[in-house]
Formats: sequence, structure tokens, C-alpha cells
Amino acid sequence: MEIIKKPSIDFSRVFDIIRYQIEKYPNSRALNAYETGQWQGYSIKSLQEKSEAIACWFIENGFSKGDKIILVPVIGHPEWMSLDFACQQVGLIVVPIHPTSRNEEIELIFSETESRLCITADAELFKKFSSIGEKSGSKTVFYHIEQSIQNYFEPLRLIKAEAQSMITLNARRDSVNEDDIFTILYTSGSSGLPKGVLLTHRNVIHNIKAVLTLLPLEPGDRVLSFLPFSHIFERMTCYTYLAFGVSLYFSQNKESFAKDFKTVRPYFCTCVPRVLEKMYDFLEDQLLDKNILKRKTITWAMEIGKRYGSTFRLQPLFAIKLFIARMLVLNRWRRKLGGKIRYMVVGAASLRPEIGRLFAASGIQVIEGYGMTETAPLITINRFEPGMNRFGTVGITIPGIDVMIDEPNEESEGEILVKGTNVTQGYYKKPELTKDAFTENGWFRTGDIGKFVHGRFLKITDRKKEIFKTSSGKYIAPQPLQNHFARSPFIERCLIIGFQRPYVTALIVPHVEMLEAWCRQEDIHWTSVQFMIHNIKVRAKFQQEIDKLNESLPNVEFVRNFVLCDEDWSIERGELTTTLKPVRRLLEQNYKAEIEKMYE
Repeated sequence: MEIIKKPSIDFSRVFDIIRYQIEKYPNSRALNAYETGQWQGYSIKSLQEKSEAIACWFIENGFSKGDKIILVPVIGHPEWMSLDFACQQVGLIVVPIHPTSRNEEIELIFSETESRLCITADAELFKKFSSIGEKSGSKTVFYHIEQSIQNYFEPLRLIKAEAQSMITLNARRDSVNEDDIFTILYTSGSSGLPKGVLLTHRNVIHNIKAVLTLLPLEPGDRVLSFLPFSHIFERMTCYTYLAFGVSLYFSQNKESFAKDFKTVRPYFCTCVPRVLEKMYDFLEDQLLDKNILKRKTITWAMEIGKRYGSTFRLQPLFAIKLFIARMLVLNRWRRKLGGKIRYMVVGAASLRPEIGRLFAASGIQVIEGYGMTETAPLITINRFEPGMNRFGTVGITIPGIDVMIDEPNEESEGEILVKGTNVTQGYYKKPELTKDAFTENGWFRTGDIGKFVHGRFLKITDRKKEIFKTSSGKYIAPQPLQNHFARSPFIERCLIIGFQRPYVTALIVPHVEMLEAWCRQEDIHWTSVQFMIHNIKVRAKFQQEIDKLNESLPNVEFVRNFVLCDEDWSIERGELTTTLKPVRRLLEQNYKAEIEKMYE
């Protein structure tokens, strides 16, 4: 008897992932959102039918392949997924904008993309974006997805397309190929005006398929998404979740995500270092407790945790100490995250190694990866298998791409170059920028400085544009120094200063909760941050913290003076990027007088 083999299930365009999951792991709770006081699940089949219905609406209303649609999400939601997949099936190009973008950036994107439609997360963002659109003379039509309020995007109420409309949609779907642009993502990094990164279906599909071989996920596992959906990191991750067949839960908002961890009890999530740092701060806050025994127990447990992953792990005595540390202190973290979390992937910025070790010691394996919007986004990632993770590195190159260190110095450091299927073809309407971004033989210049350690693990040491010379001719790499001084529990953020200056100084944002707790412990009357940063005892405390951290640095990297900022830096004011990296040019401008005073 002849055996007829079924064709292998595969996907080559991002929207093909829906069909892939339906055929391979049909999940009745593929997407989940918190609605009317409970988690509401949506099947993969309902996602397919709804996205097709919306896609048919686009066709019936005259939208053509290549038209630009602006989406302004705050956090992920099944409706964003439906809209996203609907646009893709018709060949529309999705242009996500971060809701915290500045007005001049939004105006530039409206003008450059000539978008036909803009859909925002809520009525408040609708007012902001429609107002900017009107002032700039944009012909964009505006809607939002906040139900039961005027200007709601009504096609989201559609459930299923009519059979006749599906004939037209199938023809449109067939016209979309792997090399078509599926999204334009505007990024400015830590300097310059925003530039639109062009990503094709092929770029993103390469990344998704690479990740499918690396993550320890099984169909039906629960995962939680709480990062901004306007970022390629979380957007690509959500597509990958569908390909895995897991149940994806979207957090309600930034305020509820701690509660969401406890109700969802996820097995896995992606996050940024700031989330883990906040949890680390929770333990450090308790070091100011007046109960001496409690303080000593927490200090001892943290020291045990920070040694996890080193040679101490192999010693029987260390294993006993770790068990006790987990029982007394470290397991609190896992309980705060629902109690079932096993794995976390960290991206967007560098994670301090001691925090990674502490989480691993508590039974949550945290691995760090590295990528860029231009690489769709992943370039390297540590692995979950034993011996395949090195704290302080961003891991091993993902399958199918090449990474090279350009013109390495005596420390084997140089600019990181990338070549592969995941790399963008360039920047929208910016041929000169595109040309500058690539070498003559086609390698993409990341602008990051790094080196390979332990054989094949990539370590990021700084941004190429950030490295500067002091007036004494010494090169300073600010990013590792900023991370070094952020180890102090009293320092929330830090910007290292010193370009063409005689020595290194710093702008420092104090950790307000820690500072207030310390003031009360020291019987220093607390008023407000604006006044406390000028208090002699507070200033002396920060000097003590800096002196302690200076001890492990070479003389040329000593921070010799500092400014305490009276408020946190803001994304809205442009002082931080959307991934919370400091924007040097703007901060140096905003604190120009204070910086000059440090060098008088």
C-alpha cells in the first residue's frame, strides 16, 4: 500500500503563523486578556476569523498594498494582534509609534509615511495624535480601540468575513511575498532624529524560526506579555509564542503587572533589566530594616545568591547554604512572580551580572540576549542548557547569521558587525543613512563595541558613539561605568560625563525610596527630593557610595564630582529612550550649568 506523506507544515510570512498553529497545535486559549474581572481566552481560530474580517474591511474601503497604517499601542492585547495580522494579509505596512514619542517625532512620521490611518490605544492618545495630525496638515484618519467611546474603530467588532469577501482576500494574500515590507519601525536610539527601519516578512520569520529552536516552551505553557507592543522585541516574541502554541496572557497595564503575575502564574516571560532591578531593590530596601537579625539574614542570603553560577556551585557546602538562603529569602521572588516561573529572557539593555545570579539562585533562570530593531531584532542570546550561559555576556550568535568584531584593539574589542537574513535592507527614504550603515562588503554596522569571551560568548562593552576622550587623552567607555555606579542601592540612574574634560564626573538620579528610608534611619528630617539633594549629610552619603565604587576602578575612571538630579529623567521629555537608555545630548544640554560648575 502506498503511503501518502502530508506536506510539511511551514510558514514564510508572519501571518502564516496563524494557520501554522491551527494545523499543528490548535489552542482554545491562544490569546488571553483581563476583561470584566476575569481572564478571557480567545482561540487561535477566532483570531484567524477576526483578522480576516478586518482584512476584508480594509479591501472594501479601498486600502491598497503598501499603504501605511500607524498603530499606537501601550501594551499588548488580542485586538492589536487582530489588527496587525489583518494589515499583513492585505499587504498594508504597519508603522507602530511609541505612545511617549515627542510631538516633533510624531509629525515627522506622519509626514514621511503619508499614513492613511492611525489607531491609538485609547481616547486620550487619540486626542494627542489627532491634534498633532491636524496641526501638521496630515490626511491621516484617526481612531482608537477604547470601546463604547466615540471614534472607536468599529471593524474590531467584526467576527467573521463573508464567503464572497474571502475570495478577494485570498487573492490579496497570495500577492504578499516574503520580501515585501511588513513593518516600518522608527528608532532614534540615544541620538538624532527618528529613522524608519524597514523589515520584511523574511527578516522577522528568520528570527522567529531561530528562537523556536532555543526556548524551552511547550504547547499550552502559560506566558505573560507586559512590555510595549510598539517594540519589535515584544512584537516578535508574541508571534513566536503563537508558533510555539503556548497560551499568551497580556498584562492589563503597568500598574497591574505584579498582580497579573500572581493570577496568571506564568512559566516564562520576556522582560527588561529595569523590572529585575526593581525586584532587587525590594531586597535592598529591607537592608535598612531596624531588625538586625533580618538585615543580617538578607545580606547573607544575597551574598550566597551572587556567588551562584561560579565554582562555588559545585561544592556540597555551598549547596546546603543555597538551600537555606532560598528557604529564608530568595524564594520570595518566585512567589511574587506567581510561583511557577522558570525562565526569563532579558533584552533592551545590559543586566548587572549579580542580579542574574541572584535570580538563578532563586530558581528562575534568567538569560540575556542582544539585538537591534535593524536585526528584527535578535543577534545573540545565552542558552538555557547547562554550560551555555555566561553572566555578564549577551550569549552566542543565533543560527543563520554571522557576527564579526571590526578592527579589534589590543583588548580584542571593536565594533560589532552583523550579516544575515534578519538584517534590514535599510532606512525608509534615507539612502545616505542606509549607505553609511553598511560596510562595502555588506556587513551591518551596529554601532556597539564588544568582544568575544569564553570562546564564543559576546560581551557588549559600549556604544561606539558614546566612547569619548578626556582632555588628558584617555579613552572612557561610559556604559560599563554607568552600570558599575548603578550597583549602589542609592543610585537609580547615572550618566558619565567627561568628553574633552580633565576628569570624569557624573549626573546621578537618586533612588528616592532608599534615600528616604536612610534619612529616617539617620534621623534626618525628610522634606522633598528637591531640598534633600542639597543636604550636607545626604551629599556626604552619596560621596561615600561613590568613593566605595571608585576603589575597584583605574584612576582615570574615578568619578571626581557629581550632580544629584532633583527628578527622574523622562521619556516624555526625551531624556530617556523608550528602552530607558539615557539620551546624552539632551541631558548634557538640560544640565549644562550644573556640569560646568563641576569643572570650575
